[in-house]
Order: sequence, then C-alpha cells, then structure tokens
Amino acid sequence: MRKMSVASAPGKTILFGEHSVVYDEPAIAGAVNKRASVKIQESLNNYSTLKSYDLGFEVILNTRRGTYKLVKGKPGIIRYILNAMGKFHDHSNIDMTLGLNLPIGSGLGSSAAVTVATIAALHDYHGVPITKEKLAEEAHGVEQDVQGIASPLDTLVSTNGGLVYLSREKRIVRFDKPLDAPFVIGFTNKYGNTGKMVKHVRHLKDNYPELINPVISTMGKIANEARIAILKNDIDRIADLMNLNQGLLDGLGVNTYELSRMIYTARENGALASKITGSGGGGSIISLCKNSTVDNVANAINKEDSTIKVKFSGEGVLVNRRSPPFN
Repeated sequence: MRKMSVASAPGKTILFGEHSVVYDEPAIAGAVNKRASVKIQESLNNYSTLKSYDLGFEVILNTRRGTYKLVKGKPGIIRYILNAMGKFHDHSNIDMTLGLNLPIGSGLGSSAAVTVATIAALHDYHGVPITKEKLAEEAHGVEQDVQGIASPLDTLVSTNGGLVYLSREKRIVRFDKPLDAPFVIGFTNKYGNTGKMVKHVRHLKDNYPELINPVISTMGKIANEARIAILKNDIDRIADLMNLNQGLLDGLGVNTYELSRMIYTARENGALASKITGSGGGGSIISLCKNSTVDNVANAINKEDSTIKVKFSGEGVLVNRRSPPFN
C-alpha cells in the first residue's frame, strides 16, 4: 500500500478588521463550513504531480526548483503550494490532489485554507509532530512570501476553527457560543488580489499618515465594540458596527462597483447589514440577515452575482491520523 496523508482546513470570513489587522489592530473572524483538502501519496513515477478536479488543472512539479510543467488547466493557487513544499518537503516523488469548495480570490481565505492543509499534510506525511500554533505561524510565513505582506488572521482561523477575536497581541480568544444569526456571502466573478489591496492601503498610510492612521485605529475600536456586542448577542448593534466598518473600507478605496452593488442589493432586500469581507478589490461581501430575509437576500444577489449561505464552523485543521500530530 502506498504511503498516504490527507489534511483539510476551513476557509474563513472576516466580520471586522480587514486591513486594520495588518497594523496590529484587533479583528473578528470565523471559520466557515467550506474547506480545502490535500491528499499526498507516494508516487509510482520518478516525478511529482499535483492535480485538482475541482479547479480543473494538472501539473508536473519540480519541488527543488519550485517550478511546474502545465499538463492542463490554470493552477492559479499553485504558488502557495510550491512555497510550502520548498520549505517542508524532502523532495521525494509524490502525487498530490487538491480539493476546494471555496471560490478563489473571493475573500474567503482560500489561499490560507490551501496553505494550512498543504503544510499539515506534508508534516503528517513525513511524520513531523507540530502544534497548531506552529502550523499557523508556518502557514502565515508562506502567505507572506507569496503576497509580500499578509495578515496572520486567515491562517490562525483556518488552523484553529471557530469564531474568534484576535487581540492586538495576536492572541486568539474563541467565543464560547456561536453567533445566532444567518449570513449570506455574495461574490462576483471579479477576483480580488489580496497582495495588491494590502499594498494599496500601505501606500495610502505611508503617504497620508495623519488621515489614514485614525481610520485604521477606528476600525480597531469597531472590532472591540463588536466583541462586546457578540458576547451579548446584540444583533442590532453588530449590524450597526458592520455598516460603519463598511464606510471606512470604502474610504480606504478597496471597494468596487460590483461589491457596492451587492452591498446595497442586500440591504434593500432585508439584510440588517452588509459589508466587504476580505481585502476587497473584488471578491466577497458578507450580509447579516434575519431568518425571514436570508432567502430574499440570497435570491436578489443571485440575479447578477453568486452567493453561498455559510455557517460558522468550530472545526479547524483536520488530519487523518489515529494519533494526530497536534498537541
């Protein structure tokens, strides 16, 4: 029987703290019930392969050089996998399969989910014990290498799961109870580019610090107010804070026509609040709804764009060993 390891990790949605979290402000995010999965098998050939039936691509890998030869499709997320393999693989020949039911570039943390699952599967394949804290740190390092600058929030949430508050000191505090409200994620076919958007905000901050620093600080204060509101399950206050947060994101220039269209469509069809989730520039919005309006919101957005209804998930990274390598 061929040696094999399988790992999976969830995507995430950010409720509060996009962009400001890069500058050590607090944030609130949650793992969702959509995941990336990575299967690694010992190869019967004298080369390594990577394929994804979900994304429709197949490549032959050169893990030593960090390059690949395209067999078919467009492997848009492969840079994260190659970077992880360069750091954590011994370059033995393997066959890797990637499963993904998260839209790429939509602000739902697809790159973090893929990175966390890849590293977890590699460590398991090589029998390397690792803590979740270390896994999140390693995955963040990969995202930084690929994007140039990256928030640790995505990889922290993907590794640990649950609805979490990330403090200024990068300490994760899990909420004991799930947020009792339905959400609709809307996304367009215009993908966002996290690295580009983070660099855009950095440019504004460097050139207009007296204007942008207070905006970033206020976003942090909103996240702290939201933490209290979530603990009280004060849905109306959470909605107000989400809409306030969206105004600041708009001011940072990370909104687009398509995102704005979805935001106002959601609000006009019964959403209590709607805002960008993720880095913007394309990608996704998140809408807080009532049980009675969640279908109306989803149907309205679906006329021009796409939606998924998500639930927050308490499960983080999962590995298929009887004795998990986490402690």
